[in-house]
Amino acid sequence: MPNPIPDGPTVLDACCGSKMFWFDKADGRALFVDKRRETCAADTREGRREIVVNPDVLADFKALPFASATFTLVVFDPPHTFAGPNGWTAKKYGTLKADWREEIRAGFAECFRVLAPRGTLIFKWNEHRVPVATVLALTPEKPLFGQRCGTTARTHWLVFLKS
Repeated sequence: MPNPIPDGPTVLDACCGSKMFWFDKADGRALFVDKRRETCAADTREGRREIVVNPDVLADFKALPFASATFTLVVFDPPHTFAGPNGWTAKKYGTLKADWREEIRAGFAECFRVLAPRGTLIFKWNEHRVPVATVLALTPEKPLFGQRCGTTARTHWLVFLKS
């Protein structure tokens, strides 16, 4: 299937948020998607902080507006918190709803749908509230390998290869 833009990005960040882990937040190799576009600021212990969520495409990761098998690499870093909708954490990361299991299940299905055969999916999850094993049970796909990181080793980066 063709890319959404001829000679365009082959990488999809399905829920980019503020693109926190990207070295280049305007990397032309990637198409950034999120269901929100907003700028917010708050006073934190580190001083005044600003979060900018400015995706290329406004869309929900559960219903991506792309043809099947479009991207060779998909990044799936869904919200992993249940914070109130107006708090700083919610603004920074987004939030999961009461039906979060179905949200994540649908997100995995959509990410694998738009992923080309033999393409790679990178999944990031923080076990702040939900263990990674609980989340992985929501997809029939199995990761190849992964890495824990962070000061408490609760953040997991997992790599999948689509058959």
